[in-house]
Amino acid sequence: MSATWKLRSQDEVARLCEAARDKGRTVALCNGVFDVLHVGHLRYLEGARALADLVVVAVNSDESVRAVRGPGRPVVPEHERAELVCGLYCVDVVLVFSEPDVRGLLRALRPAFHVKGTDYSAEPVPERAVAAVVGARVVIAGDAKDHSSTDLLARLRAAADARAQK
Repeated sequence: MSATWKLRSQDEVARLCEAARDKGRTVALCNGVFDVLHVGHLRYLEGARALADLVVVAVNSDESVRAVRGPGRPVVPEHERAELVCGLYCVDVVLVFSEPDVRGLLRALRPAFHVKGTDYSAEPVPERAVAAVVGARVVIAGDAKDHSSTDLLARLRAAADARAQK
C-alpha cells in the first residue's frame, strides 16, 4: 500500500498544523530536495521526529531544484521523491513546494520548529528571520554531514565511467 495519502496541498497542511496546535501538539517543518534518498535524510527527519508531534516535510519541486542545482537535477522526479519521503515512518505529512526557500511555508504553517540538516548551522539559515517572526525555533538535526545526494551521484557516475572504460 502506498503512503501517498500523506501527500497534501499547502492549504491542507496548514489546516493540519492549526488543528495540531489547537490540541497542544508541536509541529516541525523540514524541507529538502531528497533527490537520492540516503541515510543522512533519514537521520535528519528522525531528529525532527524527536522534537515534535507532527513532522511536515516540504519537498522542492523539480523546477526549484533545477533553479538551485542546475539542469541535470533532479535525477528523480518530484512526485517520486515525495512518495519516498511519505514512506518514512518518522514523517507525518508531505507537500511539494516551488518557491526558492520555505519562508512562505513558515508564515502559512507557523511550526514550533524549523528543522534543517547538518549542512547548515543555526546562524546562516536563510529563513531564520521569518522563523523568529512566527515563533519557530531553528534546530539543526541529523548526523554529521557525511552523506549527500550530490556526493552519492558523483560516486555512481564515477563507478559507471570506470565500468564503461573496461
